[in-house]
Amino acid sequence: MAGPGASGVWLAAGPVMRVGARAGGAGFGGVFGVREFRVLWGSVVLSATGDRLALVAVAVLVYGRTRSPLLAAAAFAAGYLPWLAGGVFLARLADRWPRRAVMVGCDGVRAVLVAAMIVPGVPLGVLIGLLFAATLFSPPFEAARSALLPDVLAGERYVLGAAVIQTTYLTAEVAGAAAGGVAVAVAGVRAALIIDAATFAASGLLIGLGTRARPAPGPGTKETVSPLAGAVAGVRLLFGDRPLRTLAGFGWLVAFYAVPQGVAAPYAAALGGGPAAAGLVLASTAAATAVGTPLFARFVRPRRRAALMGPLAALACGTLALTGFGPGLVVSLVIFSASAAFGSYQIAVNTAFVTRVPAAQRAQAFGIAAAGVVVGQGAGFILAGAAAELVSPATVIAVAGALGAVTAIALTRSWRQLEPARGRHATRRDPGAAASARPAAGRAPVHARQLVT
Repeated sequence: MAGPGASGVWLAAGPVMRVGARAGGAGFGGVFGVREFRVLWGSVVLSATGDRLALVAVAVLVYGRTRSPLLAAAAFAAGYLPWLAGGVFLARLADRWPRRAVMVGCDGVRAVLVAAMIVPGVPLGVLIGLLFAATLFSPPFEAARSALLPDVLAGERYVLGAAVIQTTYLTAEVAGAAAGGVAVAVAGVRAALIIDAATFAASGLLIGLGTRARPAPGPGTKETVSPLAGAVAGVRLLFGDRPLRTLAGFGWLVAFYAVPQGVAAPYAAALGGGPAAAGLVLASTAAATAVGTPLFARFVRPRRRAALMGPLAALACGTLALTGFGPGLVVSLVIFSASAAFGSYQIAVNTAFVTRVPAAQRAQAFGIAAAGVVVGQGAGFILAGAAAELVSPATVIAVAGALGAVTAIALTRSWRQLEPARGRHATRRDPGAAASARPAAGRAPVHARQLVT
């Protein structure tokens, strides 16, 4: 998804298209054979890594100056909270302006803001404000990149490309956090921030030179709708359409099955482990996602992916209920890995979401959906941490998993009831969509799509 967290898949939007069609060279080699995709992939590596570098560096700097865990946490939160405002109010820029220009502009602004953090003697309040402002431009960047991806890759290549982007985003976040810690320890905070500013500049240059110009899909700069009215229209689009609302719910289930990350340290401590054990808990979810998502996209047929969307969502959450039986560390790691692997259903959600959103509004729809993912995870972590003060972390994880499974089952029933309406919608909105949904010889029909890469 995408934004910080476990579901970067929520940032890959696209128009009505033959997601299930088998394009020539639909393997990962064929995907990386597309030059513009390689550019977008490289921008994800640079931008996601840069985001983590800045977040870690500023949090370390704030704590080093104040020795206040609260202020350090506030600095870290400044890397997450802007996703709500940015996703709701700024993601729509990628529907009103050429998406390449939005991406280059966001990277340029972030490079300047991070560079301003390097100035000696910057007050802590200003430093946190600069980080907040820099992060505010992440949602429109990701929305533009996600909305551009279906223009670069078609058919099964899009599904595989979305899987690659999701896996890369998660890996880059983990690597960026680790690199941030190393960079701060070896070279200092300001050196880490210089590296961060350079990653944004390099990403903008790469996109500007490596992708072709495309016109804005929406009315562009002549639009007179206020930001508030535009945000309201985007929210109405997402919540006023029952299929989109259901698909968004599937994406937001990550708030339940990401809970182990939020209580990794106390969970490991309750098992007699220390920081290394907590690191293993975090690594198990990241590794399973990185492996499971591309395998699911590559080797499960489109129609089967759609059919598995609901069951896998329920398993991603329900598997965590097994922690209620008090397993040891090794078994716990297996449980967390299985839960994260089942989370590969998000690719199916993304594909279904793509075929539902109008092309001129897809960036905003995905921006709002991604904001929901980030805010949901943040709220989930806070609630889980508070609950862990009262009951064991294992119980917290088990309850969260059970609640998520119940929610997933309800969403699955709702989605299956919408099958006839989805077919009528596709035919009404785009005559070509109905034709693309009919199976050609040897091809499976398209039924589902996913939310954000």
